[in-house]
Amino acid sequence: VLTFFGIIGYAFIYTLWLKRATPQNIVIGGLAGAIPPLLGWTAVTGEVHPHALLLVLIIFAWTPPHFWALAIHRRDEYAKADIPMLPVTHGLEFTKTAVLLYTVILFVIALLPYLTGMSGLIYLAGSTVLSAIFLVYAVRLKFRNDPKVPMKTFGFSITYLFLLFFVLLLDHYFLYRLTF
Repeated sequence: VLTFFGIIGYAFIYTLWLKRATPQNIVIGGLAGAIPPLLGWTAVTGEVHPHALLLVLIIFAWTPPHFWALAIHRRDEYAKADIPMLPVTHGLEFTKTAVLLYTVILFVIALLPYLTGMSGLIYLAGSTVLSAIFLVYAVRLKFRNDPKVPMKTFGFSITYLFLLFFVLLLDHYFLYRLTF
Protein backbone atom coordinates (compact mmCIF):
# COMPACT_ATOMS: atom_id res chain seq x y z
CA VAL A 1 0.00 0.00 0.00
CA LEU A 2 2.81 2.41 0.90
CA THR A 3 4.68 1.52 -2.28
CA PHE A 4 1.54 2.09 -4.34
CA PHE A 5 0.96 5.52 -2.81
CA GLY A 6 4.63 6.39 -3.21
CA ILE A 7 4.55 5.53 -6.91
CA ILE A 8 1.26 7.34 -7.48
CA GLY A 9 2.55 10.36 -5.55
CA TYR A 10 5.83 10.57 -7.44
CA ALA A 11 4.97 9.40 -10.94
CA PHE A 12 1.57 11.00 -11.29
CA ILE A 13 0.92 13.71 -8.71
CA TYR A 14 4.44 15.19 -8.71
CA THR A 15 5.75 14.41 -12.20
CA LEU A 16 2.64 14.82 -14.30
CA TRP A 17 0.80 17.50 -12.33
CA LEU A 18 2.69 19.40 -9.62
CA LYS A 19 5.90 19.87 -11.59
CA ARG A 20 4.10 22.10 -14.08
CA ALA A 21 1.41 23.48 -11.77
CA THR A 22 3.18 25.30 -8.94
CA PRO A 23 6.58 26.61 -7.88
CA GLN A 24 6.04 24.67 -4.65
CA ASN A 25 6.26 21.43 -6.66
CA ILE A 26 9.50 20.45 -4.93
CA VAL A 27 8.11 20.99 -1.44
CA ILE A 28 4.86 19.11 -2.02
CA GLY A 29 6.39 16.44 -4.26
CA GLY A 30 9.24 15.98 -1.81
CA LEU A 31 6.97 13.83 0.34
CA ALA A 32 6.71 11.20 -2.38
CA GLY A 33 10.49 11.23 -2.77
CA ALA A 34 10.92 10.82 0.99
CA ILE A 35 8.85 7.64 1.22
CA PRO A 36 11.59 5.00 0.55
CA PRO A 37 12.97 4.89 4.13
CA LEU A 38 9.42 4.38 5.41
CA LEU A 39 8.92 1.58 2.88
CA GLY A 40 12.13 -0.14 3.95
CA TRP A 41 11.44 0.22 7.66
CA THR A 42 7.88 -1.03 7.27
CA ALA A 43 8.95 -3.96 5.08
CA VAL A 44 11.48 -5.10 7.70
CA THR A 45 9.47 -4.43 10.88
CA GLY A 46 5.88 -4.63 9.69
CA GLU A 47 4.99 -1.31 11.32
CA VAL A 48 4.96 2.40 10.58
CA HIS A 49 7.19 3.55 13.41
CA PRO A 50 7.76 7.19 14.48
CA HIS A 51 11.49 6.74 13.88
CA ALA A 52 10.77 5.82 10.27
CA LEU A 53 8.69 8.96 9.98
CA LEU A 54 11.70 10.95 11.24
CA LEU A 55 13.70 9.61 8.30
CA VAL A 56 10.91 10.73 5.97
CA LEU A 57 10.93 14.15 7.62
CA ILE A 58 14.69 14.50 7.12
CA ILE A 59 14.45 13.77 3.40
CA PHE A 60 11.35 15.95 3.08
CA ALA A 61 13.22 18.92 4.61
CA TRP A 62 16.37 18.15 2.58
CA THR A 63 14.57 18.11 -0.77
CA PRO A 64 13.93 21.87 -1.25
CA PRO A 65 17.48 23.14 -0.65
CA HIS A 66 18.83 20.22 -2.67
CA PHE A 67 16.67 20.80 -5.75
CA TRP A 68 16.44 24.58 -5.57
CA ALA A 69 20.25 24.82 -5.65
CA LEU A 70 20.12 22.84 -8.90
CA ALA A 71 17.17 24.92 -10.14
CA ILE A 72 19.17 28.11 -9.60
CA HIS A 73 21.90 26.71 -11.83
CA ARG A 74 19.38 25.49 -14.42
CA ARG A 75 17.00 28.46 -14.16
CA ASP A 76 17.11 29.34 -17.86
CA GLU A 77 16.36 25.76 -18.89
CA TYR A 78 13.35 25.57 -16.56
CA ALA A 79 12.10 28.90 -17.92
CA LYS A 80 12.52 27.73 -21.51
CA ALA A 81 10.62 24.52 -20.71
CA ASP A 82 7.92 26.58 -18.96
CA ILE A 83 8.34 24.69 -15.69
CA PRO A 84 7.47 26.98 -12.76
CA MET A 85 10.48 26.30 -10.58
CA LEU A 86 10.98 28.79 -7.77
CA PRO A 87 13.92 30.66 -9.37
CA VAL A 88 11.79 31.18 -12.50
CA THR A 89 8.65 32.37 -10.73
CA HIS A 90 10.08 34.20 -7.72
CA GLY A 91 13.61 35.09 -8.79
CA LEU A 92 17.07 34.07 -7.71
CA GLU A 93 17.29 36.09 -4.49
CA PHE A 94 14.00 34.73 -3.16
CA THR A 95 15.10 31.18 -3.99
CA LYS A 96 18.48 31.67 -2.33
CA THR A 97 16.70 32.88 0.81
CA ALA A 98 14.40 29.85 0.66
CA VAL A 99 17.41 27.52 0.36
CA LEU A 100 18.99 29.14 3.41
CA LEU A 101 15.79 28.93 5.48
CA TYR A 102 15.11 25.32 4.54
CA THR A 103 18.71 24.44 5.39
CA VAL A 104 18.21 25.92 8.87
CA ILE A 105 15.00 23.87 9.19
CA LEU A 106 16.90 20.78 8.03
CA PHE A 107 19.63 21.43 10.60
CA VAL A 108 17.04 21.34 13.39
CA ILE A 109 15.16 18.34 11.98
CA ALA A 110 18.42 16.41 11.57
CA LEU A 111 18.90 16.69 15.34
CA LEU A 112 15.59 14.93 16.06
CA PRO A 113 16.92 11.36 15.85
CA TYR A 114 19.25 12.18 18.74
CA LEU A 115 16.70 14.25 20.64
CA THR A 116 14.10 11.46 20.45
CA GLY A 117 16.49 8.70 21.53
CA MET A 118 16.64 7.10 18.09
CA SER A 119 20.40 7.62 17.95
CA GLY A 120 23.36 8.47 20.13
CA LEU A 121 26.35 10.77 20.31
CA ILE A 122 28.01 9.51 17.13
CA TYR A 123 24.99 10.59 15.13
CA LEU A 124 24.69 13.87 17.03
CA ALA A 125 28.30 14.78 16.25
CA GLY A 126 28.08 13.72 12.62
CA SER A 127 24.73 15.38 12.07
CA THR A 128 25.88 18.63 13.62
CA VAL A 129 29.07 18.80 11.54
CA LEU A 130 27.34 17.84 8.30
CA SER A 131 24.46 20.26 8.86
CA ALA A 132 26.88 23.07 9.72
CA ILE A 133 28.76 22.47 6.46
CA PHE A 134 25.48 22.44 4.51
CA LEU A 135 24.54 25.69 6.23
CA VAL A 136 27.86 27.24 5.14
CA TYR A 137 27.05 26.29 1.54
CA ALA A 138 23.57 27.81 1.87
CA VAL A 139 25.02 31.04 3.32
CA ARG A 140 27.54 31.22 0.47
CA LEU A 141 24.74 30.63 -2.02
CA LYS A 142 22.72 33.45 -0.51
CA PHE A 143 25.45 36.05 -0.09
CA ARG A 144 28.04 35.32 -2.80
CA ASN A 145 27.38 36.02 -6.42
CA ASP A 146 29.47 33.13 -7.69
CA PRO A 147 27.91 31.06 -10.50
CA LYS A 148 29.73 27.93 -9.26
CA VAL A 149 28.16 27.97 -5.78
CA PRO A 150 24.71 26.59 -6.76
CA MET A 151 26.20 23.39 -8.20
CA LYS A 152 28.65 23.08 -5.32
CA THR A 153 25.70 23.39 -2.94
CA PHE A 154 23.74 20.83 -4.94
CA GLY A 155 26.73 18.48 -4.98
CA PHE A 156 27.27 18.74 -1.25
CA SER A 157 23.57 18.17 -0.60
CA ILE A 158 23.91 14.70 -2.14
CA THR A 159 26.99 13.97 -0.03
CA TYR A 160 25.20 15.37 3.02
CA LEU A 161 22.25 13.00 2.80
CA PHE A 162 24.44 9.97 2.11
CA LEU A 163 26.77 10.75 5.02
CA LEU A 164 23.92 11.65 7.37
CA PHE A 165 22.31 8.25 6.88
CA PHE A 166 25.71 6.55 7.01
CA VAL A 167 26.42 8.20 10.38
CA LEU A 168 22.99 7.12 11.59
CA LEU A 169 23.77 3.54 10.55
CA LEU A 170 27.21 3.71 12.15
CA ASP A 171 25.71 5.09 15.35
CA HIS A 172 23.08 2.34 15.39
CA TYR A 173 25.74 -0.33 14.82
CA PHE A 174 27.86 0.89 17.73
CA LEU A 175 24.83 1.35 20.00
CA TYR A 176 23.67 -2.14 19.14
CA ARG A 177 27.13 -3.66 19.68
CA LEU A 178 27.56 -1.90 23.02
CA THR A 179 24.18 -3.02 24.37
CA PHE A 180 24.39 -6.70 23.31
